Amino acid sequence: MESKERMLQELKDRVERCTGCRLAVTRTNTVFGEGDPDGEVMFIGEGPGRQEDLSGRPFVGRAGELLTRIIELGMGMPRSGVFIANLVKCRPTVDMKMERDRPPDRDELTACSPYIRRQVEIIRPRVIVALGSPSAKFLLGTARGITAIRGRWGEFCGIPVMPTYHPSYILRNGGEASPLRREVWNDIKKVLAKLGRPVPKQTKGEPE
Repeated sequence: MESKERMLQELKDRVERCTGCRLAVTRTNTVFGEGDPDGEVMFIGEGPGRQEDLSGRPFVGRAGELLTRIIELGMGMPRSGVFIANLVKCRPTVDMKMERDRPPDRDELTACSPYIRRQVEIIRPRVIVALGSPSAKFLLGTARGITAIRGRWGEFCGIPVMPTYHPSYILRNGGEASPLRREVWNDIKKVLAKLGRPVPKQTKGEPE
């Protein structure tokens, strides 16, 4: 049987050669995703930002630091023990100057969707955490926004999906002191319960 690592590498090679949409013109690097192919949890965001485009890695910078704390402190797992990816593998920007990011357009999602579907098929996590509205809408096939659907279980490819706020949204709406963090923490506790994992001792209440 072909290993997950080999299948993911073959898929990554395809992503790096992809010219299926206009994002290929402006990208510096594709951002395939990273983590444990056998991880129980897969986090899926919408698309790479500037720092991700430059580094080729998902969720770096302030949003990445917050996500890492959620994983390591809130869930008691190493970041390397989960798999982190985005719906689209190239940075969506407003114009050719690449000064501002935006959510991926429908045609970009259509062009890139086979890659995220294949990643999920290969990894087969026990739970997917959808980070933000574009990710949740795509994975759950809904037009409802993240505020309406976060904290409620859905399903993608037969795998339970927990929609929650994107780390960047938290940082834009109050930062470290944002009340949204408590809502994310409640969602994460549901993920831990689904996995049959205990709440880490240092985070019996809301994470610091």
